[in-house]
Amino acid sequence: MGITVAIDAMGGDHGTRVTVPAAVAFLKEHPEDIVVLVGLTDAIEAELKKLHFSDRSRLRIHGASEVVGMDESPQIVLRGKKDSSMRVSINLVKNGEAAACVSAGNTGALMATARYVLKTMPGIDRPAIASFWPTVKGQVCMLDLGANVDCSAEHLLQFALMGSTLVAALEHKESPTIGLLNIGSEDIKGNEVVKQASELLQASDLNFYGNVEGNDIFQGVTDVVVCDGFVGNVALKTAEGVAKMMSGFLREGYSKNLFTKFGALISISVLKAFKHRLDHRRYNGASFLGLKGIVVKSHGSADTFAFLCAIERAAEEARGGMLHQISTHVEKWHQARQQIAGTAV
Repeated sequence: MGITVAIDAMGGDHGTRVTVPAAVAFLKEHPEDIVVLVGLTDAIEAELKKLHFSDRSRLRIHGASEVVGMDESPQIVLRGKKDSSMRVSINLVKNGEAAACVSAGNTGALMATARYVLKTMPGIDRPAIASFWPTVKGQVCMLDLGANVDCSAEHLLQFALMGSTLVAALEHKESPTIGLLNIGSEDIKGNEVVKQASELLQASDLNFYGNVEGNDIFQGVTDVVVCDGFVGNVALKTAEGVAKMMSGFLREGYSKNLFTKFGALISISVLKAFKHRLDHRRYNGASFLGLKGIVVKSHGSADTFAFLCAIERAAEEARGGMLHQISTHVEKWHQARQQIAGTAV
């Protein structure tokens, strides 16, 4: 059975110039799935015309009269733009007309709107932003990447539950390993929140590896890395900056003179493999975990290929039954804790 994905066609830095071609590419690669493009009808139709795409059997346009700006306040968007392409896309998920939605729009507005419309799952206090990063062993799921600046130990445990379930759903790993990001691997390291979170994780049924440090993330020491949103967002931006610096150094080094250019020509296959492995576009698409619906956030500056990857991520989550798995896992954990508490009394 095909998956229906609602796409905020107006979101991001490029709007329909990226979202519509990506949607068409997705339909070509997934012949059973359906796409609903949400936004200004004329703009969407104009882009489809440029692409000479006329097959509407699996593509539907759902009109929305408003567009959310990248710098607009989440509060203003939430109260004043009820017919925005962003909100209408999320409404389609709530109403069951779509299994997931994807937007490259304003992150704060998207999270605020998604949380207001969809609500959080029972047993989850706060939704978290999760994304996959490349490692020497494959990839790692990291959360939270910015939704929650201040977290309690219980919040970090909930993030671990959701991250573990996401990896299990997408990568079919029975018991993903969980690492708690810290300033050292020893149990005595870290602030009180991290220490308390470590105790909760050790007492859980999760496959808790222990504390991991920043350099462990890209070594693929664990399948999931958990931290609060402040630390996660700093780590994310730092990783993006290092990747851009490395790419710049390579381009500069290989373009210095005739000999270095010749060297680049000789090692072209290695450079292509290096570029493919570190291509951030392949990992585009951050999941808003903990909501009663699947919402995937694309990077605002994403090109067509990157946005396509975000659509595929949303479809994979829906196909893998991620929502049901997270809900079941969280419910089992809370029941286990209640039993332990009852026994103690």
